[in-house]
Amino acid sequence: MAIGKWIGGALGWILAGGNILGAVAGFCIGSMLDEALDSNNTDNTTGNGFNGMNGNGFNNTRPYEEARNSFLFSMLVLSSYVIKADGKIMHSEMEYVRQFLRQNFGEQSVQQGESILRRLFEMQKQQGPYQFKETIRQSCVEIRLHMNTSQRLQLLNYLVIIAKVDGTVSPEEVTVLKEIASYLGLSEQDVISMLNLESGSTSTVDIEYAYKVLGISSSATDEEVKIAYRKMALRHHPDRVSALGEDVRKAAEKKFQEINEAKERIFKARGI
Repeated sequence: MAIGKWIGGALGWILAGGNILGAVAGFCIGSMLDEALDSNNTDNTTGNGFNGMNGNGFNNTRPYEEARNSFLFSMLVLSSYVIKADGKIMHSEMEYVRQFLRQNFGEQSVQQGESILRRLFEMQKQQGPYQFKETIRQSCVEIRLHMNTSQRLQLLNYLVIIAKVDGTVSPEEVTVLKEIASYLGLSEQDVISMLNLESGSTSTVDIEYAYKVLGISSSATDEEVKIAYRKMALRHHPDRVSALGEDVRKAAEKKFQEINEAKERIFKARGI
């Protein structure tokens, strides 16, 4: 099976030596990388094999592709932890990941991405809950070093969507999401805010959802509301994740729009 471009193109800092995510990548895709490199060594002039590598093994991918591919692999690693949080692998959660891969990386990536997820589930079983939790913690520490706050927020948002996709977010999933947020240098409030996106309606009866999105209480002053919104707008602005590709930017735009809608609902209720 030829390696997909999103894997073979580059995993950037993840494949650098001496890091936990590099070890996880080796466990998950080592056989695919070996096969691709063998193909590249056999014929490095036909375009087959390890896309993005030249005949000397140096990476020729553009910087944004490295960041994008590393973001995707990080999402798969953390997704495996969220999906298994309640002890079940839900079809709807796996299907969301398949659709994400299919829409943004092509059909071939679906099979390979699912293969990586299943290898991650196997790793979780082999390591046991405590050791795998430490693997996730160390992975998040590395992610924190290489991604800006907005990129980490978008990564967390994908994980929240995966937890919500079956219509129910279990207490175990909430706990895991808050763990990951903490490891990524984010807050529990970031998780609560994202869990409440798309939860309310345009009705004033549901305005509490809007306050939760902005991370404030209904007793906040008008000035506190404005400050909370400006802080959210700065951290979640789509331009701050544009280096990860247009599809990631569009997802950030959707989230940004929902934040704006929450703000407008509060402003309208208060007559600001």
